Amino acid sequence: MTIKEAQKLVDVWIKEKGVRYFDELTNTTILMEEVGELARVISRKYGEQSIKKGEENLDLADELADVLWVLVCIANQTGVDLTDALKKNLEKKDRRDSERHLNNKKLQ
Repeated sequence: MTIKEAQKLVDVWIKEKGVRYFDELTNTTILMEEVGELARVISRKYGEQSIKKGEENLDLADELADVLWVLVCIANQTGVDLTDALKKNLEKKDRRDSERHLNNKKLQ
């Protein structure tokens, strides 16, 4: 699935089953909640945080997908083409950072 296809699928789902998009502020708050849930999984599975009772089946892929879902919602409701935005962002990073990390002795 392409990013453009994902944006369309989310848009159709929202309009058919979700009634409408939450407003941008609500979706931004939901995004922060989802990022927090993702951070919890990372800290439990890959960090030093102990797993609590009931958290044995934490699903990294599902939490990543939740974050992506809300990002796509925000992009859709604000008219952002994520394919185009990502291409432009990669071009910016290439211009700005193409040698920065290569010369970072901490990464060697």
